[in-house]
Amino acid sequence: MKNEITRRDALALGVSAAALATTGASAQPAASAIKAADVPAPKFAIEKGASLKMLRPVRFVKADEDVFRANAAKFTEKMGVEVKVDFVGWEDINQQTAVTSNSGAGPDIIIGFSDAPHIYVDKLIELTDVADYLGKRYGGWQPLAQKYGMRHKSNAWIGLPFGATAGPLVYRKSILKSVGFDTIPEDHAGILDLCRKLQKAGKPAGFALGNAKGDGNGFANWVLWSHNASLLDEEGNVTINSKETVAALKYLKELYPTFIAGTPSWNDVSNNRAYSSGEISLTANGVSLYFSLKNDPATAAIAEDTEHQLLPKGVARMSPMAGLTLNAMVFKHSQYPNAAKAFLQFMLEREQYEPWLNANSGYWSQPLAAYADAAVWSSDPKVKIFRNTMASTYYDGYKGPISTATGAVTADYVLVQMCASVATDAATPEAAAAEAERRTKRYFRR
Repeated sequence: MKNEITRRDALALGVSAAALATTGASAQPAASAIKAADVPAPKFAIEKGASLKMLRPVRFVKADEDVFRANAAKFTEKMGVEVKVDFVGWEDINQQTAVTSNSGAGPDIIIGFSDAPHIYVDKLIELTDVADYLGKRYGGWQPLAQKYGMRHKSNAWIGLPFGATAGPLVYRKSILKSVGFDTIPEDHAGILDLCRKLQKAGKPAGFALGNAKGDGNGFANWVLWSHNASLLDEEGNVTINSKETVAALKYLKELYPTFIAGTPSWNDVSNNRAYSSGEISLTANGVSLYFSLKNDPATAAIAEDTEHQLLPKGVARMSPMAGLTLNAMVFKHSQYPNAAKAFLQFMLEREQYEPWLNANSGYWSQPLAAYADAAVWSSDPKVKIFRNTMASTYYDGYKGPISTATGAVTADYVLVQMCASVATDAATPEAAAAEAERRTKRYFRR
């Protein structure tokens, strides 16, 4: 793959002048609004002959990969450390991380998802020195970054979050208006009423109920959290088999018949395709869907008609929406831990991170508070909603402590499959909640 992004690609994706400059295109960097404190950086003695191998999830926005590779090339040029970056599918990253952890061989650095460092914590080196420096320099780490980056009941950082993507509602405003709605209702009854009317109009809603890392987990979590149900309580006791969960599943049983057919088999691209083709008028997705529509002349009209809205509160006190987080880990088997730390620090510094953040056009939202002033968040009014993704207090494993067990529950799609079984009449709400409890407790006994 090429390391540089072309000017045409950059303009099509809304990439900033700073991003163009980083990738070698002929443009002057825009003045940065990002404030960085004058903090002494940690000094890492780079190992002689160091080289790094890195694995991370594949991009949804092309410029993500282009600018990321260009930044890695800058590190090689500056530090003399070769960095090989491989991108793999979202459904593959968990499996490859498990193989790396179990074998004690493979990539030095893996950027996994969300709670991955808590699953493999015993195989990772601590990153507190890097995290403390970056937090002091760039206005502090946001709540979701702290939750996923730090070991429970500890100040030790085991992961370095790079950003999170949210999955708010995406809808066709003209179609909503045609059935009598200006926005999405915040209450469950109102949402059900809207979805029934969209179905009757031949433009139904569609939400993933398949084993989709982002969309499937995101929808299942919303169903539960918007009813104040949770996997665990604050002390870590399994609470999934509760009256709140049963109420959530009974609601889903009413809501599901309004969806387009086939959502129990959807993966993370299925709703994108259905929305882009005009089959559905309401779903939940990251900003990549909007930009893919906006940059294709054939679907530009759909983009113009598209709006975003935070997931409805239901009975929760705030929009119950976690961010799927890119979270970097350095494995103990690495022969070059200092080089790995220096690389992660380099990639999160303003000169590299800001162009990458802007290039993503809002798909990834910053973990460090100072980057909220990046140009991307004022580039398009429809993107601004994604800026505060990592300010969320919801997370995988909510409300309890993140652990290997909570990570395994997510990776095994326990909550997604609980919801799907009720939606498809394979189980009653009560039976599905009991089965989810049984499966969850199996992981907590290990």
